[in-house]
Amino acid sequence: MDQKLDDNASYGLLDRTFHLTEQRTTVKREILAGLTTFVSMAYILFVNPTILGQAGMDKGAVFTATAISAIIGCALMAFLANYPIAIAPGLGDNAFFTFSVVLGMGIPWEKAMAGVFIASVLFTILSFLKVREIVIDSISKDLKLAMAAGIGIFTAFIGLQGGGLVTASETSLVEMGSLSVPTTWLTIFGIFVIAILMAKKVPGSIFIGLVSTAILGLVTGLIKMPEHLISLAPSMKPTFGVGIAHLPSIADPEMWAVVLILLLVAFFDTAGTLIGLAQQAGIMKNNKMPRIGQALMADSISMLAGSVMGTTPTATYVESSAGIAVGGRTGLTSLTVGILFVFSMFFSPLLTVVTTQVTAPALIVVGILMASALREINWDKFEIAMPAFLTIIGMPLTYNISYGMAFGFLTYPILMTVAGRRKEVNYVVWILMVAFALMLYVLNKLPS
Repeated sequence: MDQKLDDNASYGLLDRTFHLTEQRTTVKREILAGLTTFVSMAYILFVNPTILGQAGMDKGAVFTATAISAIIGCALMAFLANYPIAIAPGLGDNAFFTFSVVLGMGIPWEKAMAGVFIASVLFTILSFLKVREIVIDSISKDLKLAMAAGIGIFTAFIGLQGGGLVTASETSLVEMGSLSVPTTWLTIFGIFVIAILMAKKVPGSIFIGLVSTAILGLVTGLIKMPEHLISLAPSMKPTFGVGIAHLPSIADPEMWAVVLILLLVAFFDTAGTLIGLAQQAGIMKNNKMPRIGQALMADSISMLAGSVMGTTPTATYVESSAGIAVGGRTGLTSLTVGILFVFSMFFSPLLTVVTTQVTAPALIVVGILMASALREINWDKFEIAMPAFLTIIGMPLTYNISYGMAFGFLTYPILMTVAGRRKEVNYVVWILMVAFALMLYVLNKLPS
């Protein structure tokens, strides 16, 4: 170990920049960790354009915006916070944008991107003023876990629907999809491939499963082969600056509801993941996360950049745990992930191969991983169990992440007070309760 640490002297600049020796790690270990994390999360390059494409956005432009926002986020996380945590557009946020805002509320994606931009600006300001740190510290652990689990179940539900395993029903709302549809079997195949690899603890299981499913689709003729495999990154012209160009639309009352929802969803999407990864990496000190302000700022700036280029909010990735598991401890790990995203930009033709049936297994498995937060919730106390349950079940049943969050925050402070635990409820939670009540009022006043 000491001999390996001595090798850091050969990389003086990297050692000084990322404090490798101080963190008891090496350049080789950090690069391996970065590669492991990248392989584990590379599916977002294809899943994000697929989901946002359903909102009417240009898939090629979204592909490039996804890669560049990830590059910016990972580089900022590396140099500002020196954490082995990767950043890229989040699955929960893009699903909310497409299925709740665009398809659910009927808002054109161009107009919705203006909401993303405003939310990003406010997000960055709140990070700079350290409001995010204050709010994150004020929310109970149980509600944070419930939000993570709820988003996971919602994400899995979207995957089941996109893969054809669950379909709409006039009598029971949802029902089992038809197994006579050939493409549905691609989803089933992908689920089993990823599940088997995950059970064997193979790094990059999700990405390998995604590739295997796409290959099966090509071999069976269910997916058409693209004309090229490698090309220059697609232009971002169809999406670049669209949100800024549609800023006048922010005057509509429904748009402020969208901004509030996007801000709240993005606000809490990162918190639980960031803290959990810091715990895994041994970064937490006295239940506090050093340099959390810098980490949140990296997340905020990448979100702002992404909103300009044409993608939904970025988030810290739970797949970073794969890199941390193999020894990643510093920002050199996240920098490596960013560099690999640069090279990935030359493979955009593969977008036509990655259909909803190919990405569905990834969504389902990521949902399962996020739902693991359920085990840590204190179900023995009803004043905690009910808000947590409403948060979790509200997201998939209303097909809206923000509604689930609202259900939790509207009941938690009241039940805690009734149970004689009012002193455990931070004043910030009461403010959030009022904010969510206002949000629900505004949304229900909007024309359907």
